[in-house]
Amino acid sequence: MSFQRFVYVRPVLWAHAIAASLLLTSTGAAQASNLNFLNDTPMSYIKKNDIDAIKVALTNVLNTKSDGEATQWTNHGTGNSVKIDATMTPESTRHEGSRTCRRVTVVLSAKGQSMNLHPAFCGTGEKDWTLQRR
Repeated sequence: MSFQRFVYVRPVLWAHAIAASLLLTSTGAAQASNLNFLNDTPMSYIKKNDIDAIKVALTNVLNTKSDGEATQWTNHGTGNSVKIDATMTPESTRHEGSRTCRRVTVVLSAKGQSMNLHPAFCGTGEKDWTLQRR
């Protein structure tokens, strides 16, 4: 796997995992950008099992937590040798007809680095949350 592909694939996997990453929106944007700044960020250490666990935790946050109520997550038990922590906090909730839309702050931390994500999701039930493009 080449360096360029490594940098490109990691954010895309993460984006699909929590449907939250606004770092990359297309292949062209990824190839046109110098993404070296992503080295050594928490995103670069995330593995597939971490993604699966984050999905479950984020769905729980969207379904059960009130705005401002923080939830802690760690990748303990996912098999990743790098410890990754996340704090997920719903920021705002609004209703659009039968849909509920929520914006969440996700703070990822690994190896002394942290990064903030602010994805927005909309859904009508407990499992159909969809990332909203900006």
